[in-house]
Amino acid sequence: MTVSNQLTTFTVELPVAFDPRWNRIPGITVDGTTVTVDPEKYFFRFENSTWLLCDWQRIADELLGIEETAQTAVEQLALEFVKTHGFSTPNAGQVLATAWEVYRYLFRDEHLPSLDLPKVTADHLRMLREAATFMALNKVELDGHISNVGPCWFFPAATSVVFDLDEEEGGMLDEVYHGTWFNEYRRIESIKAHAALGGRLVHGCQSVPNQSGGACVPYGASMQTFRTELTRFREEWISQVYACRTTAN
Repeated sequence: MTVSNQLTTFTVELPVAFDPRWNRIPGITVDGTTVTVDPEKYFFRFENSTWLLCDWQRIADELLGIEETAQTAVEQLALEFVKTHGFSTPNAGQVLATAWEVYRYLFRDEHLPSLDLPKVTADHLRMLREAATFMALNKVELDGHISNVGPCWFFPAATSVVFDLDEEEGGMLDEVYHGTWFNEYRRIESIKAHAALGGRLVHGCQSVPNQSGGACVPYGASMQTFRTELTRFREEWISQVYACRTTAN
């Protein structure tokens, strides 16, 4: 682990109980609705203990219902909202609490009939909500440097380990996750909702087998630097995530 900015162990109470199998991931302790994260054990790289957020209720009240126009794209709406209402916080618990609201919205059960994936269930959407909540602790700087990386950067690997998914089911779950980029209706929802986490969702993979994962990154971040750094570390850290299978509780 690379550490250059200390963050102490933190605990957050979430609205619902998380799956206890998250205890398989080093540094995560789940006890019902109580989630505790030990950064020393959880992160592969941790260099920045502040995050950019917007208040979720403000997002819900003032941004989610706004439609883009021929003059103003949804990305512009989100960027201006973050510039006006964003705030920096060292409270990692607040990051998780905000992320839970974001992903409870994006992976809500009402999407099931429109996914055209008959094997996807409400339980799969729950898995996505939980994994994406932890993913929000990852961080990318404006220059594209990837400063914080945890196991949930590698979304398919982490969900496979935690939820005992085989390759087919894990790939199916990842396709639903990718839908926030490839399905335009859901992409627009995603752009607006991710303003709560200070940016937009960016991924480094081409398809399910690639498994490069991603993070919510600030608008204007260098994607060239992001891509170069991700290529450098992905294989080593994906292997570390899968190694958690051997120590599962």
